[in-house]
Amino acid sequence: MATKTASSWYSPRIDHQTHLVRWGHYGCPVLLFPTAGGDAEEAERMHLIGALSPLIEAGRSKVYCVDSVAGRALASRSGSDEHRSWLLNGFEEYIAHEVVPAIRADCHSDNIEVVAAGASIGAFKASAVTCRYPHIFRAAVCMSGTYDLEKLLGFHGNGDYYLSAPLAFLPNLTGSLLDQLRQRFILIAYGQGRWESPDEAWRLANLLGSKGVPNRVDPWGQQYDHDWPTWHEMLPNYLNELVD
Repeated sequence: MATKTASSWYSPRIDHQTHLVRWGHYGCPVLLFPTAGGDAEEAERMHLIGALSPLIEAGRSKVYCVDSVAGRALASRSGSDEHRSWLLNGFEEYIAHEVVPAIRADCHSDNIEVVAAGASIGAFKASAVTCRYPHIFRAAVCMSGTYDLEKLLGFHGNGDYYLSAPLAFLPNLTGSLLDQLRQRFILIAYGQGRWESPDEAWRLANLLGSKGVPNRVDPWGQQYDHDWPTWHEMLPNYLNELVD
């Protein structure tokens, strides 16, 4: 059984009590984002942590997870479009300025880089924080992703949404931030079974490619649905590739 710790604090950036859970004792830090309605322990309940246990127990990876605060509001259509956009932007700032410093403190390193990962809306968040904060995140594993939340959830984003959504801000990205992002890697995987949206993966990949950002799209077979058994196979496979 992987070593587990948990912490909690109030974040003014999202006006919410938040939780950070860690599994493991050593290795590359991986920040795993939940699905839309998930909390910091969703990955354990859905047996994804168990699927990652060989990497965790070998000391190759420490896995961290947070509550899907913004994802819950988006999925439940809580509040106005403006509020949900504000929360999505604030959530990513909370990740960069609160969660990552907590991870670095736990790893006893002020500059250790993190791998972001997630499925479904969690893939949106993994891609977003990596594209937005490439000085923090060295790679992203995006599984069965949904990258256009306006289209998916039927809401109209504002400036906050623009700042937080790669499909919105990447076309205009230039300068040192783009130079840093070109040193990173984004892996985009999807199944071809039920409830999957392959076009979403290719839309993001084509945009990344047009900006010179290293990425790879991996289609899995028709037996791989938009569901946990698919991600149980995908994530250990990709982390085995990305972590030492």
